[in-house]
Amino acid sequence: MQIVVLADGLATRPSPQSEQIPSSLLLVKGRPLIDWQLDRFSASGARSIVLCVGFLGEQIETHVKRALDRGLKVSYSYAGAEQVGTGGALRRAFARLEDEFVLTYGGSYLPFDYAAPLHDLRAHPDALGTMSVFKNRSQVGPSSVVLDGDCVAKYEAGATATDLDYADYGAIALRRSSLDGIEDGAVWGIDALFRKLARKRQLRAFVAPEPSYDVGSSEGLTDLERHLASLPGDLDARALS
Repeated sequence: MQIVVLADGLATRPSPQSEQIPSSLLLVKGRPLIDWQLDRFSASGARSIVLCVGFLGEQIETHVKRALDRGLKVSYSYAGAEQVGTGGALRRAFARLEDEFVLTYGGSYLPFDYAAPLHDLRAHPDALGTMSVFKNRSQVGPSSVVLDGDCVAKYEAGATATDLDYADYGAIALRRSSLDGIEDGAVWGIDALFRKLARKRQLRAFVAPEPSYDVGSSEGLTDLERHLASLPGDLDARALS
């Protein structure tokens, strides 16, 4: 399994919490967030990781090269001096992408088996993606997804409509062919791809059992530390829940 991470600085400058240090390197129980993520990736069966980085990306690369000991092959795709958005950053990494991969975000931690949406995608060859979602009802951050059975019928990031019951959980299995026809260098957000796939009924849904943790706020960081501390025997991400 290949996991592709959209890390910091790809669409806008980082939030005030991470102006000097990327959110991937914020300390969570004394360890950088990316260390917890890489543990979870490895435990999920990943062997190849692509980090799409922008602003402050060199800090992430320096740390990972020093700390990596998990049997993972990690490569880096830099967005360049001009911001191209999250979608443009993924397209820039096109040559590094396997035919199928799992896309995730650098500022969040998922208590989750990353292979689950990939298994679903492989079982449905007509689909171009499987999005992990959480039944949120806007209780934990904004919701952005409407389901129709096992498919995403509508995706609207940042919307406030009352019919948006589910949130984008942050792990999306995609086929590389979903990026066909998009030129390198185009400036766009990854939500445009999700909207397109939803309109064409090519985006399936996998419902995650528990919420994710976003370290973009001090509250989210505190919630993640509380979650990790609550695991039996203080287990870390190396033990899949």
